Amino acid sequence: MPSLPPWLRKSLTTLATVAATILGLLFVTFMIGRVMPIDPVLAVIGERATQAQYDETFLALGLDKPLLVQFGIYVNSVLHGDLGQSIRTGQEVSTDIARVFPATLELATLGTLIGIILGVPLGVLAAVKRGSWIDQIARFVGLIGYSMPIFWLGLLGLLVFYGILGWVAGPGRVGIFYQGVVEPITGMLLVDSALRGEWAVFRDAFSHIILPASLLGYYSLAYISRMTRSFMLEQLGSEYVTTARVKGLSEWNVIWGHAFRNIRIQLVTVIALAYANLLEGSVLTEIIFAWPGLGQYITTSLLANDMNSVLGGTIVIGTIFVGINIFSDLLYRFFDPRAK
Repeated sequence: MPSLPPWLRKSLTTLATVAATILGLLFVTFMIGRVMPIDPVLAVIGERATQAQYDETFLALGLDKPLLVQFGIYVNSVLHGDLGQSIRTGQEVSTDIARVFPATLELATLGTLIGIILGVPLGVLAAVKRGSWIDQIARFVGLIGYSMPIFWLGLLGLLVFYGILGWVAGPGRVGIFYQGVVEPITGMLLVDSALRGEWAVFRDAFSHIILPASLLGYYSLAYISRMTRSFMLEQLGSEYVTTARVKGLSEWNVIWGHAFRNIRIQLVTVIALAYANLLEGSVLTEIIFAWPGLGQYITTSLLANDMNSVLGGTIVIGTIFVGINIFSDLLYRFFDPRAK
C-alpha cells in the first residue's frame, strides 16, 4: 500500500488533533453541566412547577438516558449549531452569542493592536539598549502590567480619565443618543459606523472604547514587549549579528533586517496567545466598563444559573483558541519555509 504524501499526512494529523481537542472541550463542558449543583429541569420550568411538569421536562431533556447517550446527543446538537435556549433571554444561545461576540472581538482586536504597535518596538529598543535607563523603564512598565489587577486599573482609569479629566466617555459601548443609529453589518460598531459614514457615531464609539482597549492593550503590551526583548537579546548575541556589523552594515539593517527578521516566527505565537487571552480574559474589563460583550454575557448568565448560555460561551471561547492556534501554525509555514 503506497504511503501518503507528507503534506496529506500532516494535514490528516492536524485534523485529527483538532477533532480530538474539540471533542475533549465538549466533554468537559458537558460534565460541567452535569456536576454543577443546579437542577437543569428546575432551571427550565421554575421551582413552582408540578411534579407532572417536572417529569415531562425531565424526559424531554433526555436526562433519563445513559450518560454516554446524553453526551452523544449533546455533541450532535452542538455540531448542528444548537447550543440550547437561554433561560435568561428566552432566545437561542447561538443567537445571543452572535449578538454579543462582535463587541468582545472589537475590544480585544483594538487592544491587541495597541499592544503590538507599542510592545514590539519597546521590546526591541529595550534589547538594543540593554542595561540603560530605557531598558529599565521598559522592564518596569512590563512589571506593572503583570502585577496590577486589571479591575483596579480599570477603576483607576475611569476615575482619572473620565471622572476627573473628562478625556473619554464613560461606561457603555455608545452614548444613549446614538444607540440604534447604525444598522449592524459586522456587529463591530467602529467598523459599521465607518462603513455607513456615520462619523459622529464613530467618534462617540471610539471615545467609549479607547479606555478599556488601552487597558487591555497595556496588559498585552507587557507580555509582548517582555517576550520581544528576550527574543531579540538572544539574536543580538549571535555570531551572524557580529559578522553583519563587521561587514559594515548599518545598525538599522542589523537590528530590523537581520535580528528582528529571525524572531518573527516566535512573535507569531506570542501575539496569537495575547490575542486569545484578551478574547477570553476581558470579563472583568467588560463588567467594569459595562461593555455588552461575551464576557459580561457569560458572567450575567452564570449569576442567573443559565448554564446553557455559560456552556455555549465556553464552547465558543475554546473553539476560538483552537482556531487561533491553527492560524498561527499556518503563519509559521508562511514565515519559515522549513516548516512547510
